[in-house]
Amino acid sequence: MSSVDLASLKENDFSEEERKAQEERLRKVWETPKGWRYWTSVNNTEIGLWYGATAFIFMLFAGLLGLLVRVQLAVPENSFISADLFNQAFTLHGTIMMFLFAVPIFEAVAVYLLPSMLGTRELPFPRLSAFGYWSFALGGVFVCGSIFFNAAPNTGWFMYPPLATDKETAGIGADIWLLGLSFIEVASIAAAVELIVGIMKCRAPGMRINMMPLFAWYLLIVAGMILFAFPPLIAGDILFEMERMFNWPFFDVARGGDPLLWQHLFWIFGHPEVYIIFLPAIAIMAMVVPTFSRRPIVGYSWIVLAAVGTGFLSFGLWVHHMFATGLPQMSLAFFSAASEAVAIPTGVQIFVFIATMLAGRVIFSTPMLFGAGGLAIFIIGGLTGVMVALVPFDWQAHDTYFVVAHLHYVLIGGMLFPVVAGIYYYYPLLDGKKLSDRLGKIAFWLMFVGFNTAFFPMHFAGLRGMPRRVFTYPADIGWDWFNLISTIGAFIFAAGVGTVLIDVVRPKGKEPRCGDNPWGSGTLEFISEPDESWGVRSVPIITSRYPVWDQPQLIEKMRAARYFLPDAKSGARETLVTTVLDARPVQCLRVGGTSVVTMVAAFMLGGVFIALTFHWWIPTILFAIGTLIAILYWLWTGTAEVPKEDDYDVGMGVRLPVYASGPDSVGWWAMFITMVGDGTAYASLIFSYFFFWTIHDDFTNGINGPGAFWPMVALATFALAWAAMLAARRTNRADRRGVTQALLSASALLAIAGCVAGLAGPYTAGMDPTQHSYPAIVWVVAIWTVVHGAVGVLMQLYCLARSLTGRLTARYDMDLGNVVLYWHFMAITAVTSFAVIGLFPLVRA
Repeated sequence: MSSVDLASLKENDFSEEERKAQEERLRKVWETPKGWRYWTSVNNTEIGLWYGATAFIFMLFAGLLGLLVRVQLAVPENSFISADLFNQAFTLHGTIMMFLFAVPIFEAVAVYLLPSMLGTRELPFPRLSAFGYWSFALGGVFVCGSIFFNAAPNTGWFMYPPLATDKETAGIGADIWLLGLSFIEVASIAAAVELIVGIMKCRAPGMRINMMPLFAWYLLIVAGMILFAFPPLIAGDILFEMERMFNWPFFDVARGGDPLLWQHLFWIFGHPEVYIIFLPAIAIMAMVVPTFSRRPIVGYSWIVLAAVGTGFLSFGLWVHHMFATGLPQMSLAFFSAASEAVAIPTGVQIFVFIATMLAGRVIFSTPMLFGAGGLAIFIIGGLTGVMVALVPFDWQAHDTYFVVAHLHYVLIGGMLFPVVAGIYYYYPLLDGKKLSDRLGKIAFWLMFVGFNTAFFPMHFAGLRGMPRRVFTYPADIGWDWFNLISTIGAFIFAAGVGTVLIDVVRPKGKEPRCGDNPWGSGTLEFISEPDESWGVRSVPIITSRYPVWDQPQLIEKMRAARYFLPDAKSGARETLVTTVLDARPVQCLRVGGTSVVTMVAAFMLGGVFIALTFHWWIPTILFAIGTLIAILYWLWTGTAEVPKEDDYDVGMGVRLPVYASGPDSVGWWAMFITMVGDGTAYASLIFSYFFFWTIHDDFTNGINGPGAFWPMVALATFALAWAAMLAARRTNRADRRGVTQALLSASALLAIAGCVAGLAGPYTAGMDPTQHSYPAIVWVVAIWTVVHGAVGVLMQLYCLARSLTGRLTARYDMDLGNVVLYWHFMAITAVTSFAVIGLFPLVRA
């Protein structure tokens, strides 16, 4: 199909009766379930709304906690709340805002908008989106609810050891933070997989990669950043929890650990996290500014390159959070320069918006007002960011309220104001009505004035020496007026947020509908019909970056079913898969429909993390078994089903295959992207191994290592298991089913032997992981590899079962192709792990 000339295709021409029959079939297929089954829906519309509503509820809760903090600090020597509750409040405030609002809100917007914006009917893995939502919601309730039981984390949203590793000081709150957020991070990575595959493989035909809406470009960059930023935190969480749960001394200096390792792992995540939050907000502005400037964006290629550059440079800045930790001067100079350099691509994006407004005819609507105000606030935050990037200044301002002010100017100006702009801009998609322009402007000025009143004085409080995270302070040292003004400003700001909330939830029954595309946008997100759940009526051919402006009667033709997928005769939910670069249609993908299994899988996995928090070992095992069963059922019934026909009429005289495997399938891409994220977490563990080597004159502390024999046996058996998987794929393509099944069985046995040998090394050497950081990190690397080997065995047995039941054949081999891809990564992991733990101490000696 990739050779078909899209321009030569003939549009469909159906009668009115045919179109009505098609729409009835589409409604039946895409119908949102009623009653309790509504919560089993996997429609992108519902999932996006759930995500957004839940994230805003968490944000409002975090805002209330922030107001508690401000009331406590309003006057000196205050006792409004206790010191412990204060610590819990500010820790949860930062945690919720960063993990439960700032990132999930953009996942919500992306899931809701991207299908229509890309001109497609659905993203490729709607059940994965539903699973991600339920993981996020359950994890968020678990973390937020802890404060009502006096069990919330109380050592800051960054959980620095040794304070947070001390069970007496931190209590169970640190475990709730670590395991609850690890669960939430599953949702973020699931969303990243969905977004990357959806943007790369499910665009409307003709929408080449250089024609994508800027919103899609930004979300693609951010999803890629999540794959490289979140896994180091997951690796750090593993080390942290192993110390708290089993006394493995990764951060205990007395036993060879180092608290700075946590800071490295946390801020490798933490600073890119700021841009993971900021870039999607800029993406909203990239849609709002051209619409209200009445012209295409100026410098499309420049802003894309600037966004890519910002994402890339953000991974080279994490040490500027550690300038006060005594790092070498060369490191300080490098990271200081990198911290200043990131201002260049960020500035390019701001100037692109200014140039677009200057070149157009700007309409200062409510969305534009919030966007412009947010950019003004963000610029102030950027300027103070350049200040703290300078090492001598950072030494003075570090851990003072100057940094608190800088952080909020960046995040609220760079994220919250654009989000509210997006709410006012995209609200008509919900029910065809606009929000109140009068209430919107009142809300803007309350938020703008209140924010600057609250946070600008914090710069001066910080410069006068007020440290962060203090419960109270004495009078007569010059901080009282700054804090009182900040508290007043915080309540003014809260009134503005409350006004937005009132505008959203107030009844609008008597207000007239605003019609299609009320703002006159040039992109496709307003083509979806609020009263229908099928997304786009037909999938168009796109020839412009602003198709609504440049392709006459496009919306009318789409709704008249003149393009692809005008019908649902198969009775299944369908979307088009296209090529990565030029968006040529290559497959009619049938996606999963409504199912309770995603909710069950999420709740079972949540049970694993919650049970681990309280050291309930038997429930942990039972929930883990339940999770495995739910996921296997999900895979067996929901993916890679053998179709009844090889190809399908998708309209416009085109037939496309309904099954694909290997790199042509979206499942292969999902596996590859998932393993990239997994590989990043693994690389963080290897980084930890060599970090300990660099900080000790004697890395092993005189402790015997696992030796070379067992690690080399493990390496060899895993390599043989990988080779057997390659052979199984080859014999399956030759339709030699019996040989394939034998090779799958042999590969599984070899992998099991590799797992046993992988653990035998440190076990037979008597390495006690509680004794020193060296045996602890050896055990972690070995266990990580063995667990992945065990997952590989389950995948091999799954393929064997599919082959035995006739669901894995020479023609229908997607499962085997995906598992072989997993084993490529598994082989790299095994070779690296066992070469490092088996040979590296010998080389060091």
